[in-house]
Amino acid sequence: IDPKQSDQLVRAMVGLPHGSGKKVRIAAFVGDEHVTEAKKAGADLVGNKDLIEEIKKTSKCDFDVAIATPDMMKELAGIARILGQKGLMPNPKTGTITTKVTQTITELKQGKISFKNDSFGNIHVIIGKVSFTPEQLKENYEAFVAALKAAKPEAKLKANYLQALYLSTSMGPSVKVSL
Repeated sequence: IDPKQSDQLVRAMVGLPHGSGKKVRIAAFVGDEHVTEAKKAGADLVGNKDLIEEIKKTSKCDFDVAIATPDMMKELAGIARILGQKGLMPNPKTGTITTKVTQTITELKQGKISFKNDSFGNIHVIIGKVSFTPEQLKENYEAFVAALKAAKPEAKLKANYLQALYLSTSMGPSVKVSL
């Protein structure tokens, strides 16, 4: 892909069968009618205007993913700069603006990850941990590659869509995977 072309961006979400192995902290910006629902689903921070005011005062975001209901997006405008710089602003493309609060929180807790290309056309994503069994890693890998192929841009690409794929531990050497 050419990352400078807006019609050739790769961005999607995939639910990994065995999760990513990473514990995700979720903040839910929901209306009063969804607060108990979000807490039951497992959100770490739940609130509306009070949570927004707290973030506005402290500028601290102690969470990995923010979800919001459509009616709360107007309220989030006050902290859009804080959330946006950290890549936490809810977005319909990543499925974090939703009316199905319980379902979204459950999926994120079970290992739903989002991925997008960087400025060089590469995609970096965590598909598991070293403690996973080879079968678990293989299933997560296959789910990710299927989602990556499904996220192929409609624009005409000049070369192969997937040119190379590498697996590595965080600070370890990489291993090339044959396509």
